[in-house]
Amino acid sequence: MDWDLSDIRTFLAVMDAGTISGAAARADLSKSVVSKRISDFETAIGAALFTRHAGRITPTDAALDLSERLRPALAELVAATESIAAPETELRGRLAIAAPMSFGIRHLGPVIAGFARAHPGLEIVLDYDDRHVDLRGAGFDLGLRIGHLKDSSLMARRLCHDPRLLVASPDYLAQYGPVTHPEDLSGHGVISYLNARLGDIWPFAGVPAPAHGRITANNGEAMRDMAIGGLGLALLPLFICHDAVRDGRLVPVLAQLEQDPLPISVVWPPVRPMPRKTRAFIDHIARAFAEDPPWQRDLALPGLAGDQARSAT
Repeated sequence: MDWDLSDIRTFLAVMDAGTISGAAARADLSKSVVSKRISDFETAIGAALFTRHAGRITPTDAALDLSERLRPALAELVAATESIAAPETELRGRLAIAAPMSFGIRHLGPVIAGFARAHPGLEIVLDYDDRHVDLRGAGFDLGLRIGHLKDSSLMARRLCHDPRLLVASPDYLAQYGPVTHPEDLSGHGVISYLNARLGDIWPFAGVPAPAHGRITANNGEAMRDMAIGGLGLALLPLFICHDAVRDGRLVPVLAQLEQDPLPISVVWPPVRPMPRKTRAFIDHIARAFAEDPPWQRDLALPGLAGDQARSAT
């Protein structure tokens, strides 16, 4: 069979982008080059990978099966070749990172920018999305996860812990009454998070979660803004609402209740040997969170003392 790694990379790029033009744009190639590589690859392996109709392409069952098998194989190949490079050799290649939208935009930018400056030979791809993605299946080298990890197939390194706050605006509490005891929750609704049921993320053991309110959003910053606007209580990670609490736009309620704070972790598929670029980034981001995270340093709130707020590995 006459094919090479560029054919495999192009095929996977088309699978990721969903179109020839999208893959061409990501790879900085012309559409004709990408289209020819796909056709040549199909000829070499003797199977149709895409159906073509009216300018659109759809992956065949063979393509779906092949992509699932090629991604880990390609990752293993890249890791093996990178592992023999001398430690002082410049990092090269592509590093793809997936992270939650709010955390990525608010707190990862400077960390990743510093890493990019230190390693100018790396191509870095960032994908911010609050929904969990299949890192291996989507071609990511690593990702950031907020909360307790459920995917046991991933390797993980704990960066820090972050408490959740139940917050409301001063105007909302003045209008609907204070919340000083758990029993007070029955008279209030909570702005809901679209990606998780409130009961599944409620952090206060023994305290029933209140009914959800009339507002639901798929992003924590949108929930924060709705709470600031006086539309109900909101359960938010401190990394999203710390500035609004600091300046008084939001007020924590029931802050005296004990809770299990959110772990923030970096995760990656179990590739052996680990690529140097992946190890370098994991070490870099772990150093960035080695002390109390910056959004926790200027607030004296329950759950921020001692080892709860410090990083763990």
